[in-house]
Amino acid sequence: MGFALFTWTRNTAILVTLIGWIASTAVAQGYDTEATAAYVIDHGSGQVLLAKNADVPLPPASMSKLMTLLMAFEALRDGRLNLETRVGVSAHAMSFGGSTMFLNTTDRPTVEDLIRGIIIVSGNDASVALAEALSPDGTEAGFARIATERARALGMTSTTILNASGWPMPGHVMSMRDLGILAEEIITAHPQYYRYFVETEFDYENRAPANRFNRNPLLGLGIGADGLKTGHTQEAGFGLVGSAVQGSRRVTFVITGLPSAEARARESERILNWAFRQFVERQVVDQGREMARLPVFMGSGPDVAIAPAHDLSLLLPVLGEPPLSAEISYVSPVIAPIAVGDTLGEMVVRLGEGDDVIEHRIPLLATGDVAEGGIAVRLRTALRAILDEVLGPTPTPMDG
Repeated sequence: MGFALFTWTRNTAILVTLIGWIASTAVAQGYDTEATAAYVIDHGSGQVLLAKNADVPLPPASMSKLMTLLMAFEALRDGRLNLETRVGVSAHAMSFGGSTMFLNTTDRPTVEDLIRGIIIVSGNDASVALAEALSPDGTEAGFARIATERARALGMTSTTILNASGWPMPGHVMSMRDLGILAEEIITAHPQYYRYFVETEFDYENRAPANRFNRNPLLGLGIGADGLKTGHTQEAGFGLVGSAVQGSRRVTFVITGLPSAEARARESERILNWAFRQFVERQVVDQGREMARLPVFMGSGPDVAIAPAHDLSLLLPVLGEPPLSAEISYVSPVIAPIAVGDTLGEMVVRLGEGDDVIEHRIPLLATGDVAEGGIAVRLRTALRAILDEVLGPTPTPMDG
């Protein structure tokens, strides 16, 4: 048997027929973000909509607190903590300035207090207190080691965690793609705790009424925003890990390096508007649509059609030509008998470029039955095989 492989590219008429979608001939329309680095992903499909310097390790500022929160959520899931667990506050945790809950060493806040203090008021002291509770040796450095290991396990290859709060420290870095992976993990794996991210105020025992407001500039705008975490240091600039839902779609994004809080708010809203308005879901593969006809060996008929087992819809740009390709593979000829629904091949549709390619694999099924041939077919096939062995394969006529 021979192995037949057909590879069709976007430039061929066959692919247009194959996917049932005609692309515009316009030049692809990118998004020119003001951010130094950015990463935008469609939550439902996993498609990367924008990646600018997305794999560069950068200071994450308080956006790094999401790693501390993920470790806490996983401890809650595993029963190592519960929301009512009381946590001590060390002198080290109390020593942090910047944005804080104004905790002191006599406090015993609950895990829930600390989670809200991290998310809503970006408390550095809350982050360290929670990290020390999770640390294998009770230290922030011990927490940083296991947090880095967990990040690697999640595929966050450009992340090194050295502290729990994002406090400026040489070597404490995360890429925008890694922060996107982290945000998606929180949203997907811990929906019961995601509700905290939309809260706009938290004042622990009236300690810091002026610092009680959530800094996420998108909350309350009526655009579906419900998370996640701002960040700002002089070195990092202003950044945001954000997410929003509109209709049936969720978009998650990460930006950094903006010059001001106002620029961060403006760019965050622009990115969401672009991500929701400039892409549309289209069906590119039709279930049951004939892709090819395969010759049948020792069958009652000469060939059998193959077609996709299911439909496939993709998120495609409204303007421009998406980086879209398709390929089908099958073994030919196939041996009778064949029944409707037998898997005879595979179709692979690829969308994206470089490291951001997403593959969709669809079985190709027989659309009809082909029984075994009778005695005459068997004799004819055997004779042809003998002649091919002795004389060589008979040339196949070709149109000139």
